[in-house]
Amino acid sequence: MVIVAGHIVVDPQQREGYLADCVAIIELARRAPGCLDFTISADLVDTGRINILERWESRPDVEAFRSSGPSDTQHAATLAASVAEYDIADVRSLT
Repeated sequence: MVIVAGHIVVDPQQREGYLADCVAIIELARRAPGCLDFTISADLVDTGRINILERWESRPDVEAFRSSGPSDTQHAATLAASVAEYDIADVRSLT
């Protein structure tokens, strides 16, 4: 399993528009082969922060989807980013 997690920073005035532009990509990702979960959401404390969490069955699944990437508009709106991929060897359910 691969987890992609982190956050991006945008101008607080642009955050809602940025998130609205993400709806189609979230829907596409969730239908993509190997996608276990995909979310992009507003941070509840920092008005310029957008949190990212993705879970994929394998690295090839991530790479196949990643070829689409963010739009030019989204890329231009990003002020900073801290996002990483994690290769997971084992999972324990907490529920």
